[in-house]
Amino acid sequence: MRFRHPDGSTVHLAYCTNVHPAETLDGVLAQLRDHCEPVRRRLGRDRLGIGLWLARDAARSLTTDPASLRALRAELDRRGLEVVTLNGFPYEGFGADEVKYRVYQPDWTHPDRLAHTTDLARLLAALLPEDVTEGSVSTLPLAWRTSFDAEAAATARTALTTLAGRLDALEELTGRSIRIGLEPEPGCVVETVADAVAALTAAPAPGPAPNQGAAPNPVTAPNPRIGVCLDTCHLATSFEDPRTALDSLAAAGIPVPKAQLSAALHAEHPHLPEVRAALAAFAEPRFLHQTRTRTAAGLRGTDDLPEALAASGHHTTAAHGLPDATPWRSHFHVPLHAPPAPPLSSTLPVLQDALALLVGGPHPRTSHLEVETYTWQALPPESRPRTRARLADGIAAELTLARDLLTDLGLKELP
Repeated sequence: MRFRHPDGSTVHLAYCTNVHPAETLDGVLAQLRDHCEPVRRRLGRDRLGIGLWLARDAARSLTTDPASLRALRAELDRRGLEVVTLNGFPYEGFGADEVKYRVYQPDWTHPDRLAHTTDLARLLAALLPEDVTEGSVSTLPLAWRTSFDAEAAATARTALTTLAGRLDALEELTGRSIRIGLEPEPGCVVETVADAVAALTAAPAPGPAPNQGAAPNPVTAPNPRIGVCLDTCHLATSFEDPRTALDSLAAAGIPVPKAQLSAALHAEHPHLPEVRAALAAFAEPRFLHQTRTRTAAGLRGTDDLPEALAASGHHTTAAHGLPDATPWRSHFHVPLHAPPAPPLSSTLPVLQDALALLVGGPHPRTSHLEVETYTWQALPPESRPRTRARLADGIAAELTLARDLLTDLGLKELP
């Protein structure tokens, strides 16, 4: 879906296909037929944007076989679908019965992450619509936080520098500009936007000053190819203020190649037994649901929701649950249009605030927006869509809500 911003530029809205995980190219083609085109038809649109997730095997098939890539492009066109952004965070196995910590491998210290992201950028350049010259790829926020030392940080920084050079060369070759967005996520090396600013403006290695007598700059200038993918569920889970986060990115000169429109699970009174019982229904074995709360001593958290529920009280430690005198938020992407029933709620207001700051001003801060609710089948059993048709209905409803938020901000939906 495309929208005209009041400044005349185009803002793209898509939904991410990691909700229909497929590891192979045949699986991706089936997604387009069985899910994406039905969503488009429900919306009554001739054209629908999708944020493709291409797992390692699917990406390799497309990279090594130009005919397959042409066939995918033709299938997108035939089904009224277009791609301006890819989700490059999960590498493989996103449809497994248990994903949990596996989603963070390989990280940016491993050559496979650089190779895969390079492939995705090249594929996206070939998949962009004829009238679009800019694409975006979201990616892992460097690594999971454990075992990440100064040497690992240097390795990851070198890999991103190498990637930026490859993206420069790709634009020279194709005329298409592809940008990468690190996606801050709770528990990762880059958990918050503040962490992203620190990582992307890290002090350079010692060397001669650029001008005789001038002191070296204490930070590097951000590379315009590498920015931040702002996921509003992650932002809310870490209790970040959208305005503060975006102001800090602007002050550092860090771009926002894309934003993911998502909502976290919110519990206002986690000390109440009925609230804890409601939260327990969302503690499931497939995905990691990092949980956070704000205390007088700062942000506290656990790696997963069951750990947070393990104990309660003002004096609990992170190893034995979370303090429950203040609200909890959990990294569980709940449907935008259907928040959980009381006593729980969602962080949709954080999404709305962030969206207003991203595209509600005189110029958009990003032109790529992606609805990313991949947890439909991880919802409590009574809330899960039981058929493809029900899932398509839900995704269409989410996109309708996002469309309405955009038009309320003064954007005009395009044919």
